[in-house]
Amino acid sequence: MVLSKVYLERCDKETEETIAVESPDFLNTPIAYFKTHLNEFLYVESPTFEEIKVDALSIEVDDVFRTYMALFGLRVQKKHSNAIKNYLEEHLHTDSIKNYSALFSADEGLWEINLPLDFIEGFQEEMTIEQAIELSYSFIQHLLQQLNEK
Repeated sequence: MVLSKVYLERCDKETEETIAVESPDFLNTPIAYFKTHLNEFLYVESPTFEEIKVDALSIEVDDVFRTYMALFGLRVQKKHSNAIKNYLEEHLHTDSIKNYSALFSADEGLWEINLPLDFIEGFQEEMTIEQAIELSYSFIQHLLQQLNEK
C-alpha cells in the first residue's frame, strides 16, 4: 500500500476543530504520540483508501480502554452484518474486552467501524502512524476479501 495524495489533520476530540494540518512527514511519528496527546485524533484522507471502500480514517486512543483505534466508514451493504461482526470476533486477538463497534448507518449507507488496533495481529506500540495505517488497510482488505467470498 502506498498512501498517495495524503491529507492529514490533527484535531481536538472534544470540539473536532483542527489543531494543525500536517505534512506527510507526520506519518513517521510513533503511534504512541496519541497516548501522550489523548485529546487529539488524526484524520487521514487518501485516494488509496478507495480500494478498500473507505473515504477516510481517524486514528486515536480510546479514552476508556486506552487502546489505539482506527475509525472509518466502510461502504458495504447492511446485509453483511453477520459476516463483518464474525470477522471482527475471529480476527481481533485479546483476552480482555474487544472494544470494537460496527454499526450500520442507513443515512450514510455505510458501516461505521471503530477498530482497536492493539488486538490486530502484528500491532506494536513502537510502530509509526504510517505502519498503523498500513496495518488497518491490510485488515480491512482481508475483511473485504472474506465478504466477497460469501
